[in-house]
Amino acid sequence: MITLEPVAAPGAPLARRNPVAKVAAALVFSFTLLATLDPVAPAIAIAVELAVLPLFGVRYRVLGRRALPLLLSATGILVTLVLFAADQSGRVLLDVGPVLVSTGVLRTALGLVLRIFAVALPGVIVFATTDPTDLADALIQNAKAPARFAIGALAAFRLVPLLGQEWQMISMARRARGVDAGRNPVAKLRLFTSTAFALLVGAIRRGTRLAVAMDARGFDGDTPRTVARRQRFGLADALLIAGAVALAGAALTTSVLLGTFRPLIG
Repeated sequence: MITLEPVAAPGAPLARRNPVAKVAAALVFSFTLLATLDPVAPAIAIAVELAVLPLFGVRYRVLGRRALPLLLSATGILVTLVLFAADQSGRVLLDVGPVLVSTGVLRTALGLVLRIFAVALPGVIVFATTDPTDLADALIQNAKAPARFAIGALAAFRLVPLLGQEWQMISMARRARGVDAGRNPVAKLRLFTSTAFALLVGAIRRGTRLAVAMDARGFDGDTPRTVARRQRFGLADALLIAGAVALAGAALTTSVLLGTFRPLIG
């Protein structure tokens, strides 16, 4: 079942930080790594992210479960780049029929995959340690985001777990009516497509009803809104962002000193 509830230990020092500070630190740390194509900087970033994970109160096994779709996607990207890249510079490592693997394309593919992990893991950690309601409150109070945007995003987040339940209900209902693909891969693909379309239609209808209900309750009004839970942004939150900037800069500096830095532009 899809869940967006925080899984961090409540007493973890970094899990208690302001949600806006955690999002800002993740964005700064992630997008700084987009400046280079080499594998050294993202590898250092991943090592840092895994090293500070206990401070967020998240277990490595839990992170592995949440990052499993990311791992599958990265594996597919790695195989595709290695097998079908046009640039085969460097020393040839494998030459079997149409498959040609060189050190140049392997370095490029490895750098891209590591960058995907280095950019995505901070987001996974942030959402694993942050309650969606606290995030919406912090966006309104600390980031001065429009209440309509923040509350709408919160409602969308709350609907995500229902998609998994509806998928199971649609599949079970079709199986009860005898609609089963068996071992036929073509039939499985056709059944998957039709189930996804039915889920999309149901999600649009549910979203429309929710939008009308929220408008009826005054969520779209111009009256200034009050907050029930204060989200305070303190010195520790500012230090978290500064630490993310320093660590990202250290990763890029190490890449430059080792001579592996490859700028994205230029």
